[in-house]
Amino acid sequence: MSVPKIKTLKIDGSTGEGGGQIIRTALSLSMLTGIPIEITNIRAGRAKSGLMRQHLVCVQAAQQISNASVTGAHLGSTALSFTPNSIKSGDYSFDIGSAGSTTLVLQTLLPALLFTNTDSSAQSTVTIRGGTHNPLAPTSDFLQLAFVPALAKLGMQVDVQLIKAGFAPIGGGEITATIMPFMRRADTAPFELTERGKLTNIELVASIVNLDYDICTRELASAKSVLIEAGINEAIITTQSNKLQGIGEGNSCYAVVTYQMVDSQSSHSEVFTLLGAKRTSAEKMGNRLAGLVKRYVFKTDALVDEYLTDQLLLPLALAGGGEFTARVISQHAETQAWLIEQFLSVDIKFEQIAENKTLVRVID
Repeated sequence: MSVPKIKTLKIDGSTGEGGGQIIRTALSLSMLTGIPIEITNIRAGRAKSGLMRQHLVCVQAAQQISNASVTGAHLGSTALSFTPNSIKSGDYSFDIGSAGSTTLVLQTLLPALLFTNTDSSAQSTVTIRGGTHNPLAPTSDFLQLAFVPALAKLGMQVDVQLIKAGFAPIGGGEITATIMPFMRRADTAPFELTERGKLTNIELVASIVNLDYDICTRELASAKSVLIEAGINEAIITTQSNKLQGIGEGNSCYAVVTYQMVDSQSSHSEVFTLLGAKRTSAEKMGNRLAGLVKRYVFKTDALVDEYLTDQLLLPLALAGGGEFTARVISQHAETQAWLIEQFLSVDIKFEQIAENKTLVRVID
């Protein structure tokens, strides 16, 4: 990846959805390109603007792995400057000190650590403590079962392990990621996730931390019943319950929906996650989870759902481009595309080709 150094890039943090994603992606791309950045109006689109603990740790972690010069890195800050130096592979450990999302901190660092150098032995490990199952953030399950397999299709080798689960408000969770340096190869097949083949499996999983195991049983039974009633073949539905290690209490349930690719031996999986909430019954959780699966299976024939769409744009831009079909293009995805194009010489195009189906093309 060859990007000429330019003067400091000024970024208005209120652009688009105006959230923490702008900080995270800007830090990633600043480290990757060497372009200094100044961000103003940080998280102006949120009820409580400025840097919160999780965002501050993103800045501090990025500063550490790229030996950056930083100003404005404090809680509540609405303006930040970041000037990176060279990225260094290694073993890193970060503690958010709250239930803030470990997965969002990891996603800030991941692109930079994938491009540290071309020495295949220079892998990095990153351990992050905080929340692993957060509202409005990808869970560790989503990273492991949706995001990392999508990266593997690009030739990016990343492994994510859940060490301890952390739910709000206590947190106390821990994830560890192992990241191998990535090198683009001229003979790599183009990335294409456009057409579904056969629905091959729906795995329903429910997990608890220090709660009644019966919650999992009831969530899974409810979700499975709704899916069968909707006409999905019972033979392709599997269920699994987990007791996770961690402090505090928490419950999550998720579905892994897998399709065979058209004219290919490969497959694609989408992951739909929910977090348990007080005064919400296990049966209602199961019904809601089944509803997310039904929407994906019956209401669209796009391959990639909303959240993975957001997260695929940057890896695709870095790996040489590609295309996929998306169920929906959120303001989050539009903001992500705009920001990537500020740093890299790529075009990101969204072409709606049917109801609930948009062709996303990332052109290098």
